[in-house]
Amino acid sequence: MDDQSTAMKQINPTDPPQPLTEAAKAEIAALAARQRKANGVLMSAINFVGGQVEDGLKLLPASARDQIDDLARAALRQSFDVASKSRMGRGETIGSDRIHKILGTISGALGGIGGLPTALAELPVATTVIFRAVHHVAVAYGEDPDAEETKMECLAVFGAGGPGTGDDGVDTAFIGARLSISGAAVNGLISKVAPRFAAVLSQKLATQAVPILGAAAGAGTNYAFVDYYVAMAHVHFGLRKLARVYGDKAVTDHFHAILASGKLPQT
Repeated sequence: MDDQSTAMKQINPTDPPQPLTEAAKAEIAALAARQRKANGVLMSAINFVGGQVEDGLKLLPASARDQIDDLARAALRQSFDVASKSRMGRGETIGSDRIHKILGTISGALGGIGGLPTALAELPVATTVIFRAVHHVAVAYGEDPDAEETKMECLAVFGAGGPGTGDDGVDTAFIGARLSISGAAVNGLISKVAPRFAAVLSQKLATQAVPILGAAAGAGTNYAFVDYYVAMAHVHFGLRKLARVYGDKAVTDHFHAILASGKLPQT
């Protein structure tokens, strides 16, 4: 998936889009299958770890439920400012999807030890790990690691919601968009994606609400969410890379057609 053809690497951004090839259609179908799979198996694992999520949410005090949206906004803003900087120095060597899943698992376990208080304190750490994992995927697909636009695109991935939130996955409206990088634009994008991410945080907190037991649940949910957002990042940035060659309309139209048909390749 990460290795594209020589033609793709040599494409001039000012050239008109090329017609979709059979190989490109196969890549799009594989990305659609990856998205569908990510929201299936993982939700079963989360429900196994944390019980029925809806019932678990009742364990959260009303004050915590009311704060989740604000927590999501703050965590995303902090991650936007911190995650790419963590690639500098020795942090640059910590880059594989597997390592990010391990870091997320450890963070979730520590956050769940003390129940809800430590789980709330761990949210910014977990969010930054996820954001960093998404940023790593972006770079692997040819995005500029130092560009503010790349971080904006990483924020857009959080608009995919999360396992069990009923979303269809990546918001393809962002694929061909040219995102502004002003402070107002960053805050506007955070406001757009934060409600979906807040639903993810609600599930996570519900599984971590019980001290000690929450450590195992936190480890499991963090692993699942890092895995989910990494998959969504591969879909998002894979489609963006294809769109640079074949045009965003042709790529996203075919992507939606494959999802609607239900004829997805086995992965």
